[in-house]
Parts: sequence; structure tokens; C-alpha cells
Amino acid sequence: MEMRKNETWCEMDAPADWKGVTIEELLRGTLELPKKIVHHFRMKKAVKINNEIVPWNTKICEGDIVAIEFFEQETHDIVPEYRELQVVYEDDHVCIVNKPKGMETHPNKKGQTGTLANLVAGYFQKTNIQAKPRHIHRLDKDTTGGVIFAKHAAAGAMMDKLLADRKIKRMYLALVHGVIKEEKGTIRKPIGKDRHHGTKRRVSPQGQDATTHFQVLERRKNETLVSLELETGRTHQIRVHMSYIGHPLVGDTLYGGRKKGEHTSQVLHAYKIIFQHPITKEERLVEIPTFRVKEMR
Repeated sequence: MEMRKNETWCEMDAPADWKGVTIEELLRGTLELPKKIVHHFRMKKAVKINNEIVPWNTKICEGDIVAIEFFEQETHDIVPEYRELQVVYEDDHVCIVNKPKGMETHPNKKGQTGTLANLVAGYFQKTNIQAKPRHIHRLDKDTTGGVIFAKHAAAGAMMDKLLADRKIKRMYLALVHGVIKEEKGTIRKPIGKDRHHGTKRRVSPQGQDATTHFQVLERRKNETLVSLELETGRTHQIRVHMSYIGHPLVGDTLYGGRKKGEHTSQVLHAYKIIFQHPITKEERLVEIPTFRVKEMR
């Protein structure tokens, strides 16, 4: 599908599968936007066909130019910062950035700085994207790797739904203690809060369902490099599950790992994201280089 940004509008050449679909059906059915955003677009007259405002029961023809005002200007309270930011994927709707170690994903209070979202806000400002940076998921402070940000409200809503529907796959590299004998496996254990430790999680029958798939990449002396894929996104999921099976992450002292040289926190990197594009529905694969090549390879 051909898409073009024209000031605040996204212009799209209607593909064959949009033929006969009304504007309302396109927004609520095909694009799966929530009622609140659909209502906003209706009130603002933010949808055009062939450069004309038309009734919402108008049926789209293949090749029509459908324009939606996705890129309207927004204000937000995230303080922009202008330090180095590694953007590994970007289009008009989403971007994926590489989070370094020791950085929170987003502010937890108004005015907070030093988070990844602050850097993305600065990047948006420098590139004339007048929108709030919306993180679609998050990483622990000491985990590195790819984080998805939406570049407008509709993209945020669509990506949130894709995540809930498990149409965004996140894969990680981890270095764990011990030699794992199996080539691959799946850990299905619910995760809940540890009542004895405010920030810690544990496997608990009363917890939320959690599923982690792992595959051995390399066996070393007393360590194993593994690739992991999450079906669910529970707090500390990989760290809890790998500790549970007796292979805590190197450096992860909270869950039974040991510090080793420079590894004073978990050796964990989100290295691959596979997602369905919210507009085109095409599958995109994005690989995120590791900052810590020596310790992962």
C-alpha cells in the first residue's frame, strides 16, 4: 500500500481489500481503532476520500485516495532531552529505538528526566514530530534493546491492540548460569508479586499466566547463551522463569545470579522485534544490535 504524509494528513491509495468498505468500517474494523478515536475523527471531519469530506457510509473504491488526519499537533509534559539516541527502525507511524543499560523506559512522575521517553521526545522535537512519545511496551532499567514508540495517538491505540492480541513478538538474548541440556523448551508458570520484597516477582499459583520459550544458542563453561521469546509480558518474566528452572541470568543478583567482572546486572538484550504494521498489516522484522557484544557473544 502506498502511503504519503501530507502535513497533518496520511494519504493512502486504497488497496483491493478496502473495496466496498465504508469509512466507519475502515476505522473500526480494518484498522481496529477504539471508539474514542473514531468519534474524535468523526467530530473533527478528519477523513477524506479523493480530497473531499464525504458521508461516513460512503463506500471506498480500489485506488481511491483515503486521507486520515493522524498527525495533528499534540502537547505533552515529557521533558525533551537531546542526548544520543539509536533509532533502528522508523516510518511515519512507529519507531523502534535501542535502550541502553541503566535507563528507565519512561518517566514515573511529572518533570522526571533521564528516561528513554525523554530522549525520544527530544528526537521527535528535532525531527518536527509534534506528538507525545507513546511507549508500547517497556524494558527493565538494566535490560538493553528494542522498545517500540508510536508517533501519533491512532498508531498508539493500534499497536496496543496488536500487543494485546500477541501480534508483536519480542525476542531476547540472555547469558545464564549453568549449562542447559535441552536444545529448547517452554516455561509456563504464573508470575505474581513476592510479598516479602516490594519490587520482586516470583512463580505463584495465584499469579498471572506467563509463557517463555527458550532456545540454546551456545554452551560455555558453566554458562549458556539463550534466545528467548515471550508470549506474555509480565514484570521480570524472563528473570523469574530462568531462575525458576535453575538458570538465573548472569549478574542478576535479585533472582539468584552472580556478579561476574563488569556484569553487575542481568545480561539481557531485546534483540529482535517482529510486528504487524498497524496500517498496512504487513509483517516487519527489526533486529536490534547489542551494546554489549563481548558479553553476549
